[in-house]
Amino acid sequence: MSMRIVADSCCDVSPEVEKQTGIELVPLTIQIGDKEYRDDKNLDIDGLIEDMKNSPIAPKTACPSPQDFIESYKGDGSVFVVTLSSALSGTYRSAMMAKDIFLEEVENKFIHVFDSLSASVGETLVSLHISELINKGLKEMEIVEKVNAYIKDMRTFFTLKSLDNLVKSGRVSHFVAKVSSILSVKPIMAENGEGQIEVHEKVVGAKRVFKRLVEVIGEQGQNLEDKVLGIAHCNALESALAFKEEVLKRYNFKDIVIVRTGGISSVYANEGGLIIAF
Repeated sequence: MSMRIVADSCCDVSPEVEKQTGIELVPLTIQIGDKEYRDDKNLDIDGLIEDMKNSPIAPKTACPSPQDFIESYKGDGSVFVVTLSSALSGTYRSAMMAKDIFLEEVENKFIHVFDSLSASVGETLVSLHISELINKGLKEMEIVEKVNAYIKDMRTFFTLKSLDNLVKSGRVSHFVAKVSSILSVKPIMAENGEGQIEVHEKVVGAKRVFKRLVEVIGEQGQNLEDKVLGIAHCNALESALAFKEEVLKRYNFKDIVIVRTGGISSVYANEGGLIIAF
């Protein structure tokens, strides 16, 4: 019996990741003013970022419909689904509704939906781990058990170069953003273990935040030699590569994967943002 991987489009992939996993992405949508974008391979990320800069209002995002997921469930083989944290999006619920609807009509098909408790490259790492276990010949429920443990152990952090979208959405005041800019205060954000995002710490200076993010890996991670580090960047490949080099000086990860943010991750990371998961 073949096995397939499906994820929502907040799962950031590279051509190498796509080839390795055979992953199928189900697109979310983004709205800026009266303009709507479908977060698929045809999306112009640079154009999206430019439109976000020029818009006085924050972009809005919408999860895929159950029908979108139903289409991805069709075909042969068992299906493993990876979604955005259920605390951040309705995508998990939509994927679960699709599963219930689909299985009412189709019997004897294995579909399991994982709540990644993360986003972006966190979803990527979960998908890569599923692919690795499939290739090892594990059975469906063995994969579910091991991936659930992997998700529970995974950590996700990110740092933002720009607070523009947070200001536009009202989550950060203009005053706080201005003070942060003047003092060069950069927040390191983190997933809190329950799929919610919170401020991990505030750091003064762009170089210092870069160094602290490297240090956080050592403070939060264990058995790194058995783990993959995922780095997602929003138009910041040089920063991602520099971060990788600093990590290699201190830690011995099994592998390091770098991907560019897709549409949804770009909305939240904004230009210059870095997201890491391990």
